[in-house]
Order: sequence, then structure tokens, then C-alpha cells
Amino acid sequence: MNWYDEVEYVRKQAQKNNEFFANSLPMIASENVLSPLCREMLISDFHGRYAEGTPGNRYYEGCRFFDNVEEKAMELAKKLFRCSYADVRPTAGTTANLAILKALIKPGETAVVLDLSNGAHISFGKWGAAGVRGINLVSYPFNDDLMNIDIDGAVKLIKQVKPKLALNGQSVFLFPSPIKELAAAAHEVGAYLVYDAAHVLGLIAGKQFQDPLREGADVMSGSTHKTFPGPQGGMIVSDHKGDTEDDKSFLRKLGFGVFPGVTSSYHLHHVAAKAIAFAEHLEFGEAYAKQTIRNAQRLAHALHEQGFNVFGEKLGFTKSHQVLLAIGPGKGKEASKKLEDSGIVTNMNTIPGDTDPMNPSGLRLGTPELTRIGMKEKEMDEVAGFFVRVLLKNESTKKIRDDVKTFRKDYQELHYCFKEGFRGYDYHKLI
Repeated sequence: MNWYDEVEYVRKQAQKNNEFFANSLPMIASENVLSPLCREMLISDFHGRYAEGTPGNRYYEGCRFFDNVEEKAMELAKKLFRCSYADVRPTAGTTANLAILKALIKPGETAVVLDLSNGAHISFGKWGAAGVRGINLVSYPFNDDLMNIDIDGAVKLIKQVKPKLALNGQSVFLFPSPIKELAAAAHEVGAYLVYDAAHVLGLIAGKQFQDPLREGADVMSGSTHKTFPGPQGGMIVSDHKGDTEDDKSFLRKLGFGVFPGVTSSYHLHHVAAKAIAFAEHLEFGEAYAKQTIRNAQRLAHALHEQGFNVFGEKLGFTKSHQVLLAIGPGKGKEASKKLEDSGIVTNMNTIPGDTDPMNPSGLRLGTPELTRIGMKEKEMDEVAGFFVRVLLKNESTKKIRDDVKTFRKDYQELHYCFKEGFRGYDYHKLI
């Protein structure tokens, strides 16, 4: 192929991807879609510029307009999370976690953490950012019935091992974590409590999940593209105010952990899109978070009533955007592939007791994107019906895919965002 054919090949793949998702039910819990104003920032001139440092203190000239944008992004983030410190530079949630670890713990020191098999994120595991930092990891005890950290056991563990950090973050995040109890124990032994809000950042910002900074977390990281519907990226917030020398040192360490710790320039177009998303979430976030959770709860109940094994039954299945299903020993991958063939995009997931992450026994479902395109509780009943047809009745995947496409036709417009000036905007047809 000549160069033009190569270009057309890539464009065609993007077009096919847009078409696929426009006709599917996207239910990956860690994914969302951008508003038109956020997307506009991603194709602005910011995308090719550099801005190492902080506003007003750069290694490059030409940053005066971006400085205004970054300052506005920090201002909006502080307002959204009701805190005194915000860093919008991390390029991913994992980058934010690595920055915090670099700032607050040295190689060989101990952190307590949730085990990966119980729903933790890999960045807090020995194969991820914590492993890169060389941290000695000790796992919290876990309550399988409640799908949460065992409070009494975790408090006892913290007092026993006296860690440098108490880490709290989950990839499967069905219920709020016991932050008050964990933070009290951590502070008693001189440790910091770190809350990874990657999955639930938008729910927290929408005041619908828990409030980690008010419950005792010293610092909170997050991803800006999951329940928070912004660009792919990360952020760090804290309510330490820098009014004591210890506080000043703490905040300096956090900033140094981000730059020069784990970032150089930091995707300026994404920072601009984050600022737009913060403003949109201040206006629409509470309604969006409420509906996202309502949809997840309705989906979980509908699946349970149809005979699926849904985790968290004792507490109402979920209080977040996620639903976790047990499919059968090692059957998660097979089930997720069959669902994809039927036009339903999910992911295989480990459940308590699994030992092989590549052959897990569960499925993780999320409602952020379905909510964003206007679906509510009654649509969740229909979505559950598609799962029954695929996984319980073993109907033709082609027939189900056609029915999913027909069902999806009425849900092509984004909600919970500014749309003035973008009437008729179709986010699936940019190419």
C-alpha cells in the first residue's frame, strides 16, 4: 500500500469503531464518552504544545494562555471536590497513583492494600505502580458477603504492621469503603490514607457515593474518564491546606511527585478538556451520578430476578455504577466474547476465589455510558433481557446483535453536558 492507502486504512478502522459502538451497548465500567465541548479542546492547538512546570513558572515560553486554562482547571476542581489543593497534571489515574507513591513512601516501606482478587486496581498491586516503587504490600482482610474490606480486621492490621500508607482503591467498587475507620487507625500510627477514586470520581463529585476527604482521606487520586465523563487522564486532590510546616511539606511532596516525578509535559489539550468537564459536572454531575447509580441498581435487580448470580445481594447489589456477576469457573472470558458478538461490550473480571486473572469467573458491568446516552431504569430491564438471551437461552448472537442495533437507534444523543452550538451533533460520526 502507498502512504495514502495506509492513511485510509487507519481512518477506516476509526470509522468502523465509531459504527460498532453506535450500534452496541457499551457497558465497560471504566469507559465514558466526551461532550462536544471537551472534544473541541482535544483538537485545539494545545495538543502539540509543551508546558513543563506550573503556571507562571515554566521551562518553555508560549504558555501564557495555557497557564490561564490550568489555573481555571484547578479552580474548578477545588470547587467541585470542595478542597484546597488540586493537581490536574497527571496523564492517567495510574500516573496519579504513582506520583502519590513517589511522594509519600520509600522503597521497602510498608503499605496496606486490598488484594487484587478482591477487586483492587493493579496500580496498587505488586505488578503495578506499587511494585515499581518497591513497596512491601500487606493485604487487608476482605468480607466476601459484603464485598468490602473487613473493618475490624483492617483496623487491627493497620495497628499491627504500622504502615507508611493505608491505600484504598478498587477496580470492582460496589460499595463505599470504611474510610472513617481506616483513616482513624492510619492516623493513630502516623500513616496517611490514600483514596483511589478512579472509578467513582464522578459519583463522589456528584455527591452520591461517599466523601473521602471529609471522612479522613489525606489525598485522593482519580481518573477523569470513567464515572467522571471527561478526557482520559488523572488528577490529585487534597484538603490539606498548607497552614502548618508539616502540611506545607506534604503538599510540596505531592507536587514534586507529579513533576518532575512522573510527568514531563502533560497533554495540555487534555487539561483543557478536563476544565470543561469540571464545569459541566458542576452543573450536571449530581443528576448524572444519581441516574448512573439508579441504573446500576435496577440492572442488578433485573439480572438477579432472571437467575444470574449477582454479588452484593445483602446490601442491594450495588451503590455505585458497577454490577458484578459470577458466571462460572473460568467462564468470564467466554461470556464476555459472546456478549461482544451480540453487540454488548463488557469485560471479564476476577471474583473472590479466582487465582488466574486471564481466566476469571466473573463479568463486570457498568452503566456510565448507557446513562450518558439517555437510558434510565426501564431500559435496564430491556438490557437485562439481552443478557438472558445471550447467556441463559443461548440464542443466535447475530439475531441479538440486530435487535440490539434496533434498540440502540433511539439513544444516540449525549446528555448531562453543554450542547449549545452543537445542535444535531453526532459524537459517533466525527470521521
